[in-house]
Amino acid sequence: MSRLVKNEMPYLLWTVRRDVVDHHSLHGDQMLNHYGRTTSFTTKIGLCLNLRNLPWYVQANPDSFFPRCYSLCSESEKQEFLDDFRRTVASSILKWVVSHQDCSRSKARSSKDEAGDSGSGSRGGAEDAGPGPTGLPGQLVDTACRACQAYLGQREHEDIDIPEDAAEDLTEDAWDALTQQYYALIRGDAYISNSRHYLSQCQALLNKISSVNPQAEIDGLKNIWIVKPAAKSRGRDIVCMNHVEEILALVAADHLPAKDNKWVVQKYIETPLLIYDTKFDIRQWFLVTDWNPLTIWFYKESYLRFSTQRFSLDNLDSAIHLCNNSIQKHLQNDEGRSPQLPPHNMWSSSRFREYLQQRGQASAWGSVIYPAMKRAVAHTMRVAQGHVAARRNSFELFGADFVLGRDFRPWLIEINSSPTMHASTPVTAQLCAQVQEDVIRVVVGRRDDRCCDVGNFELLWRQPAVGLPPSHASDLCVEGISVRRAQRHVPPVSRFRGSSSFLDTQPLKGRRPAASLDLAPRAPRLALQRAAARSHAQVLACTLPDPLKRPRGGHRQVQSLHADSGGKMAFPPCDFRHVVNGGPEAGLKAVSPRHADPDGLPSLKTAKGAVSQQPRPPEVPDDADRMWPGHLGQDSLSLWGQLGCVCTPLRPAAPGTQVRLST
Repeated sequence: MSRLVKNEMPYLLWTVRRDVVDHHSLHGDQMLNHYGRTTSFTTKIGLCLNLRNLPWYVQANPDSFFPRCYSLCSESEKQEFLDDFRRTVASSILKWVVSHQDCSRSKARSSKDEAGDSGSGSRGGAEDAGPGPTGLPGQLVDTACRACQAYLGQREHEDIDIPEDAAEDLTEDAWDALTQQYYALIRGDAYISNSRHYLSQCQALLNKISSVNPQAEIDGLKNIWIVKPAAKSRGRDIVCMNHVEEILALVAADHLPAKDNKWVVQKYIETPLLIYDTKFDIRQWFLVTDWNPLTIWFYKESYLRFSTQRFSLDNLDSAIHLCNNSIQKHLQNDEGRSPQLPPHNMWSSSRFREYLQQRGQASAWGSVIYPAMKRAVAHTMRVAQGHVAARRNSFELFGADFVLGRDFRPWLIEINSSPTMHASTPVTAQLCAQVQEDVIRVVVGRRDDRCCDVGNFELLWRQPAVGLPPSHASDLCVEGISVRRAQRHVPPVSRFRGSSSFLDTQPLKGRRPAASLDLAPRAPRLALQRAAARSHAQVLACTLPDPLKRPRGGHRQVQSLHADSGGKMAFPPCDFRHVVNGGPEAGLKAVSPRHADPDGLPSLKTAKGAVSQQPRPPEVPDDADRMWPGHLGQDSLSLWGQLGCVCTPLRPAAPGTQVRLST
């Protein structure tokens, strides 16, 4: 089959990698399943940096659906990450106080029930749990509260009018001490003495932080961050860490070239929604068929990917916290995992909705999860619209990964270009084939029928047409007269050249007496040039009369009239007629000399009988119209040429031969 079509031009190209096809060499009607410059949202660093500009496009906060993320490529980004890590340390200490008091109360209540009325109840609380843990002073809570209050002041812009030297920020040594005490507290190696005295203060500050920080719920107590390579996929080289020193050391120890030494660090969701104590994420497809106007299609079906291990924050192994199928397919399912989970670790979204319905939360999908995923995709595409190289007749299918929080809120983790279509499980075998078929329906079927069936795709967003803004500028008008350059007058050049054959022509028989032309010695040339310049060129067809017979007495010489006749020369009369289309009746006819005008120029009569007089150059004598070149000498021939006349042919013509005279 491939040999039959290898020389044919394909009209639909579907490739895994975009760089396989040079889109610049494609014809306008060839369709390609990729766009150019999509790295602004398909790479981790591109998504991290571009979503910060979301408020410029949409009235939405990216922190409400995308965990905060920092690029570790620059020192300024590293400092922002360090400040965020320290603020999270302070708020985690407050959370520890609140959660520890709740645990102490529950333990005390259970101990009291077990002891009954024996009166031998022991003191509850971690601070009375024996000599193992180290007690930390209450000053630790005061320092954490002061750091949280400073953070709230920054969010409410109370620090604008405060000079930098007057700000009561913690010193580097104070932050280092606070961070080390926090590590000991989280590991269980220490506890805070008299922490119940700070319960109300800590609870009030946490409520204020939750009101200004939409990600306060996902922070948890461990302050875990996930470190990712900026441009890798399928979970490669991704690690989870909760010590800032280790994170910065990992980035600093990378000796790759500057262009490849790009890492991003993102806040890990410590409170995900679990199914049978197992973490999962959602792979959601969406299709972009145009970028101008932006057109997004959202797929109604998706699938869940489970981890092979039970969820735990005490172990930061990637097998527990990363649900990528490229990682989980190489691992064995944990023996302690619930048997109600599928062995291939995938659910369809339909099966997930059934699970929610069994738990009495059937409305969570339609009212919270599905609409929030659509909003996150639409917001991300609108930010990236200006960075993508749009091409007509192109499309691309993307795969977005979401993690649900305990409140069913979806958090966008990343967007993948060329999502896998491999039928690795029974779920993907069905859904991947179905989504490919529906993509063809949208991009091919809708070209001819806008109302055709598009399968499980639904139109998520189509950008409205943006009209040009009305123009209020003044109408500018230039008035005036165009300036034309005067044409330079060029005197006509004589095209007559005398030849010996023409000079030997036999003299013509004249019908009128010869006339003489009186010219001054130097006047003829200048006068005739001026006359020729004002005359119009005209080509007439004429019939030459019979050649004149030579007299018997001897040979007649043609002499210059300038010398012998005092500048007078004679022209023989001849009849002219204008031949048009071969018929002598349709043109102009020369009249006889008796109808000539008093000035001596013959009048021409048209076929209808109207008399038309040929213009005669001024300063030419009256008898000049009776001269004929056959009677001219060499000087007279040059004078005839100055009149602008050309006589053809230049050899003796037979009787009845038609020649052309150009004037």
